Amino acid sequence: TAQVCITRFACWLLILSALCSLSLTDINLNSPNKGLLSDAMTDVPVDSAASARTSAPEGLTLAEEEELRSELAKVEEEIGTLRQVLAAKERHCGELKRKLGLTPLDGLKQNLSKSWHDVQVSNAYVKTSEKLGEWNDKVTQSDLYLSASSTLEDWNEKLTQSEAYKKTQETLSQAGQKTSQALSNVGSVISRKLGDMRNSATFKSFEDRVGTIKSRVVGSRENSTDGLHSPSGAGDKPPQDNAPF
Repeated sequence: TAQVCITRFACWLLILSALCSLSLTDINLNSPNKGLLSDAMTDVPVDSAASARTSAPEGLTLAEEEELRSELAKVEEEIGTLRQVLAAKERHCGELKRKLGLTPLDGLKQNLSKSWHDVQVSNAYVKTSEKLGEWNDKVTQSDLYLSASSTLEDWNEKLTQSEAYKKTQETLSQAGQKTSQALSNVGSVISRKLGDMRNSATFKSFEDRVGTIKSRVVGSRENSTDGLHSPSGAGDKPPQDNAPF
């Protein structure tokens, strides 16, 4: 069977080479050479042994080639079986996620977190972090960085020790103290004014009037309640027997 397959493969190769050698005029139906293709196909020699020898790879015998082809068929069959198993596993995984209430968004978040973890533990990320650390050390230890840092420290020290800075700080401190004192004075003045107003004669007379009005309202309510329970003159008159309709 292997020799037959090899022979057919060699025949197809020869046919393809003959088709490629033809020009556009040879394959045109209106060309007088339209029968050249069939003639070329009939002239193809079919020698199984020769074709097998030419199609076999270099350095391999027929037995080795047959063994390799059988192994290739087995591997392809195993690949197909694994694909079927993987598809079944994916369906089962989808059913489990649906029963657990997991949405595709949850799966996307999990995949992103896993991918980020894989990136962090990868060799490229580790090497990049190490390189950045080395560059940071080199920059912070360079003469330019050290000179710039010392210059900034000198400027800061000169600024804090300057007369303008000290005057500004004292002015702000005095303004804060004056503001706090003013607020406390305003609070004490308001409290004193409220106490004086409460002790004044006008406020006391107003308070007495409010108390009088309150006592009158309460007394009128009590009288109206008593009148509802015992109305005056209701028990003195005898009931009429012949009341008009």
